[in-house]
Amino acid sequence: MPKITHLSQLDLNQTYSYADYMTWRFDEAVELIKGKIMLMSPAPNVRHQDISMNLSGLLRDFFKQKKCRVYAAPFDVRLYDRKKSILANQDIHTVVQPDLCIICKPELLDEQGCNGAPDWIIEILSPGNSKREMKIKYELYQESGVSEYWLVDPVHKVIQQLVLDETGCYQLKRIATDEDSVTPHLFPDLVVNAAEVFETWQDQQD
Repeated sequence: MPKITHLSQLDLNQTYSYADYMTWRFDEAVELIKGKIMLMSPAPNVRHQDISMNLSGLLRDFFKQKKCRVYAAPFDVRLYDRKKSILANQDIHTVVQPDLCIICKPELLDEQGCNGAPDWIIEILSPGNSKREMKIKYELYQESGVSEYWLVDPVHKVIQQLVLDETGCYQLKRIATDEDSVTPHLFPDLVVNAAEVFETWQDQQD
C-alpha cells in the first residue's frame, strides 16, 4: 500500500476506516464521518480559542480530583452505534475531534484517543463549521450515545444544552446567554458562569 502523504492521493468519494485514517501523513486536518472524509475548518480564530481555554480551565479545575478526564482538540474520538461493543480499527468509520470532551469511563481511553462515546462533548461554533455541528454531529453524537452535548455560539454568546432522554434522543434542556449560569445535567455540582466562558481577548481591549 503506497504511503499517503497528500490529501490529493485519496478518493473523497470512497469509504475509509479508522485503520486507513491512522496511516495518513498529510498536513490537512480531517475527520471521518461514516467513512467519508470531511475537511475541518481552518485554524480557529482568537475568540474561539479564548472560549476553549476558558472552558478548559474551568473543567480542569472541577475534574482535578475526580475520575473523569478532560481533553481538548486535536484529540481523536472514534464513534459508532451505542448498541455495539468496542470495535476494531478497521470496523470504525467515524472519527471526530470535538473542541472539548469529558470521559468518565477510563476503559474507553487508549494511546490514540477515545474509543467510544464521551460522556459530555462541547463544540464551539465558527462560521465554517456551524452547519456540521448543528446537524451532522448532532446526529452522530445522539446515535453513539453522548449523554450531554453543548453547542457554544461565540457570536450570539449563547450555550445550547442538549441531553439524551430515556429513548436515546436529544432534548434541549437549556439555552443560556452570557447573563446566565448553566449546570451540566451530568454534573449538578458544577456551575458554569456563561459570562466567564465568553470573556475574550477582544473584550479586554475595550
